[in-house]
Amino acid sequence: MTDTYAPPRDFPALKALITERAGDLPKRLTQIATYALEYPDEIAFGTVSSIAQQADVQPSTLVRFSQALGYQGFTEMQEVFRSRLRDRILNYDERLQQLREHAVAASKPNVIFQGFCDATEKSIASLREKLDPAVLDDAVEKLAEAETLYLIGLRRSFPISFYMAYALGKLGVRSILVDAVGGLAAEQLSFASSKDRVLAISFAPYASETVTLAQAAAARGVPVVSITDSPFSPLAQTAGLWVEVGEANFEGFRSMAATLALAMTLTVAIAERRGQGPEARIRAT
Repeated sequence: MTDTYAPPRDFPALKALITERAGDLPKRLTQIATYALEYPDEIAFGTVSSIAQQADVQPSTLVRFSQALGYQGFTEMQEVFRSRLRDRILNYDERLQQLREHAVAASKPNVIFQGFCDATEKSIASLREKLDPAVLDDAVEKLAEAETLYLIGLRRSFPISFYMAYALGKLGVRSILVDAVGGLAAEQLSFASSKDRVLAISFAPYASETVTLAQAAAARGVPVVSITDSPFSPLAQTAGLWVEVGEANFEGFRSMAATLALAMTLTVAIAERRGQGPEARIRAT
């Protein structure tokens, strides 16, 4: 049945509604909700057929999802997704499509390079738009309180956690990189207490060991902050505080640029908050 209340006409309100309704939606509609929040630009620009194919659902599911949120149909809901993009100077999807159309005239390496550059620009623009300054401030405050900061980011997220461990060390902030070498991740995390903090990083399809470790830490009363890509992420549900980052992709390979920018921000801001920033930056040069 279609809801009788007026549906949201701006994207932040629609995003909040999707997040709020997530637990009440059937499995297939939840699948669409997850896809819509992770890839809002694809919802804005795609057709019912192309979006359904990418989200692995039937086209009719998109219509049912829209109606479940109070819209008359998919087109009405799609207009809200498009409204968030109207002020952008560049349309990255159109640029990428143009690049592919001219692939015959360009060398393949150049096409790949330009594609990844576009994905990087799109990821950073999205993070700038989405990041709530209050959430960022809260994350820095909470992580800066740590006696020891435990960093968990396995598989694709490992470069991010490794960078933070390196930079925090240069900045004089005590941290432990949970790298799971030799299958000892649980042991590496076993000394964490309520005086410490865990920063867990993972994105769909989510590294199962990262999720398990974060859940175990939270169960022991260790405060957890996470960097992840969706309100439906198991890390978002485990962490007391989480920061959302959505990365664009080129030919199925997702950028890490926005996540790294956030990691660098957190690292320097934590050091500054603890009064260890300027002196340590000199040591790092």
